[in-house]
Amino acid sequence: MTNQNRLLEVRNLRKYFRIRGGSILKKSFLKAVDDVSFYINRGETFGLVGESGCGKSTMGRTIIRLYDATGGEVLFDGVNLTAMSEKKLLPFRKRMQIIFQDPYASLNPRMTVTDIIGEGIMVHSIFKDRERQDRVFELLDHVGLKREHANRYPHEFSGGQRQRIGIARALAVEPELVICDEPISALDVSIQAQIVNMLEDLQDEMRLTYLFIAHDLSMVKHISDRIGVMYLGMFAEIAESDELYSHPQHPYTIALLSAIPIPDPDLTRNKKRIILRGDVPSPIDPPGGCRFAARCPLVSDICTELTPALSDRGAGHLVACHNV
Repeated sequence: MTNQNRLLEVRNLRKYFRIRGGSILKKSFLKAVDDVSFYINRGETFGLVGESGCGKSTMGRTIIRLYDATGGEVLFDGVNLTAMSEKKLLPFRKRMQIIFQDPYASLNPRMTVTDIIGEGIMVHSIFKDRERQDRVFELLDHVGLKREHANRYPHEFSGGQRQRIGIARALAVEPELVICDEPISALDVSIQAQIVNMLEDLQDEMRLTYLFIAHDLSMVKHISDRIGVMYLGMFAEIAESDELYSHPQHPYTIALLSAIPIPDPDLTRNKKRIILRGDVPSPIDPPGGCRFAARCPLVSDICTELTPALSDRGAGHLVACHNV
């Protein structure tokens, strides 16, 4: 696809957090996201996976400017958002929204559902009072809730219902890009599939583009067009969903995919499970070279000396490894 089809393009994005209590002479930083580049096409779902603490959620929040970037660029529809003032950023906030991981913590317990969903509508002056209430009712219907839920408070709902309210809030201002920050990880397994199917239906209906952050590899495969695998703040591999699961190339990706459970005892018995040895390096003082080197079965001298760049191995399959 051409660059005109790219709704979001991230270039060399970095997000470092200052660590308190470090040396007076030397500042210490936690490198949550370190020199990351990728893009998302319009109408596409880009899945983002990796171990807890690898920087997935931090990247999503930095893209949407909940965190200010330490370096790099975030281009939304060709416009760089990273150095933009809050006043100039306001129209872009309407076009980008986020669904948070925790449906309990992300909703104000003192606000009714109408106020929660309608807050963004009011801030961006999209609809007037009566039209705003009608829009809230319409959104509740879209996410599988009823009109009588509009005047209730978050504590009166289950976890799955609260997440539906969070989704309705994100969609209230008619965004183009929605960052789904592990939207199903806090929900019961029986509810997760319902939420994912609803997100797919809403994407088709409203022409949405998703950045879908998750650690459930089977669910990411189901919803994503392309997938990026992160390790310690950097990408290890990026490929189309079917290609990544059929032909993983990076040793870390191969190990992750080997951990996916299979609902068949015979296949599970014969499946080779890859156990990674060693500990994950600290993001405060990451090692030079490849950050996966200490746990990699293919490690060689160059791995500890030179950081591998993402290189195209054909058909847009990008791998950051010296030895594959």
